[in-house]
Amino acid sequence: MTRPRNGKVIAGVCAGLAERFGLSPFLVRLAFLLSCILPGPQFVAYLVLWVIMPKRGV
Repeated sequence: MTRPRNGKVIAGVCAGLAERFGLSPFLVRLAFLLSCILPGPQFVAYLVLWVIMPKRGV
């Protein structure tokens, strides 16, 4: 699971997750945004994934 260098919006976390699970990046981004309405650590999880997911090589 890596973050792409192209096709990212903020950090590439949603695009990387979408690619890993065979989903549309738009759907993963939409699910993340909708989950932000609910209480919980969504932003913390995003930041953690941003730190631990490596960027894809060339």
